[in-house]
Amino acid sequence: MDHKQPASFHCFQDDALGSSDATDLAERIRCGEVSAGEVAEAAIARSRQAQAVLNGVATDNYEQARAHAEVAGASQTPFAGVPTFIKDNVDVKGLPSGHGSEAVPLSPAQATSPFVEQMLAQGYICLGKSTLPEFGFNASTEFANSEPTRNPWNLAYSSGASSGGSAAMVAAGVVPIAHANDGGGSIRIPAACCGLIGLKPTRGRVILNEAAKSMPVDIVSDGVVTRSVRDSAAFYAHAEHYFYNRKLPKIGHVRGPGEKRLRIGLVFDSINGHPTDADTRATVEKTAKLLEQAGHIVEPMSVPVAKSFPDDFALYWGMLAFGMKLKGHKILHPDFDKHKVNGLTHGLDRRTRKNLWKLPAAIWRLKRSWHDYAREMTGYDAVLTPVLAHTTPPLGHLSPTVPFDTLFERLTQYSNFTPLANATGAPAISVPMGLTNNNLPISVQFMAKHGDERTLLELAYTLEAEHGFPALR
Repeated sequence: MDHKQPASFHCFQDDALGSSDATDLAERIRCGEVSAGEVAEAAIARSRQAQAVLNGVATDNYEQARAHAEVAGASQTPFAGVPTFIKDNVDVKGLPSGHGSEAVPLSPAQATSPFVEQMLAQGYICLGKSTLPEFGFNASTEFANSEPTRNPWNLAYSSGASSGGSAAMVAAGVVPIAHANDGGGSIRIPAACCGLIGLKPTRGRVILNEAAKSMPVDIVSDGVVTRSVRDSAAFYAHAEHYFYNRKLPKIGHVRGPGEKRLRIGLVFDSINGHPTDADTRATVEKTAKLLEQAGHIVEPMSVPVAKSFPDDFALYWGMLAFGMKLKGHKILHPDFDKHKVNGLTHGLDRRTRKNLWKLPAAIWRLKRSWHDYAREMTGYDAVLTPVLAHTTPPLGHLSPTVPFDTLFERLTQYSNFTPLANATGAPAISVPMGLTNNNLPISVQFMAKHGDERTLLELAYTLEAEHGFPALR
């Protein structure tokens, strides 16, 4: 990186996008203050400007976006003409899906993934595909042989992962909302690093993609990252109009803080033995006090899961790498080259092969974690935890070029709070509540009972109103 580049970067300016969130931008398009075409041109210009600094775009779709914008004004969809990015591990017809890996040949997708259809039905215009680390396995969007995706708050630091490209482009002001998905924290971690709202929904809340359906334990949820609570709330409200899972209570359109006095559990440290750093702990403590001042009861609770969970989830994480190397030619592309995967994927594969005999029991316990979590949540409305055990690391700390044993240890020390919601299927949200001395967001996580995204959004609204969120301007 050129040493003359600024420590932070954004592209908010006086154009058709302005500083609008998705809700405001959609209304401005609807009332004719700006046209969808003007918005698309502004977003494309910002995207090109940001790409040169952040490297958050895997493939652009600018010409098709312009064509879609020409007809967006006539649409009655709620977010007609609002630009977005789709993460590069799901398909958009006509665009390649590279999955962040040199092992995957780039060829146009023949169809659009089911969840992407659900999302784009709200009227968003796809500007292209956003970056992710290889197969989403890492907690930082970094690559073995190319430039990393940088955090717009501080360009020397990670944007998180695996939805790091989406988070960087939303935080920097290129688009107000972007697709993200989460198999171990990949909505919440980049949202935390980039100061955004990141809600991982309950398992089954949105349409499942094929990869999720084939898993022994479905840990992957699709969603979005946003700069405002109301954008996340509106996204899920409108998503329910397209697809509604009758096994879950409806979220509805959450428009502000709730009135109910909640009992909230408080967890500072994870069960894997790695303590939370001082800045993160202080941010969680501050959040707990704000909630108490708002009338809620906040009290310490034990981690709602078995002590074997960290090892079980790590083995399952490795199983995904093992499966990718073994069947990538069937899952992703006939010409998939397993020899080109990076060091993290190779290392996870090797580690899993040595421990395959432990896998059946680990999968059984992970499936049971749903019941363990539901039992421990009896009497609680939500749980407050850190999103991550320490503040955002500099680029290179989690690079796939770091020796595997060191990288694996660093990852398990860093991202040890988020996987619980993936295994249990519970909803969880990342909310930005502070800044470090080097201008990086610090976020907290709330988890709730299965199907209760509404409580999470109401809590986020409360904190947005009482405290406000840091903004990159």
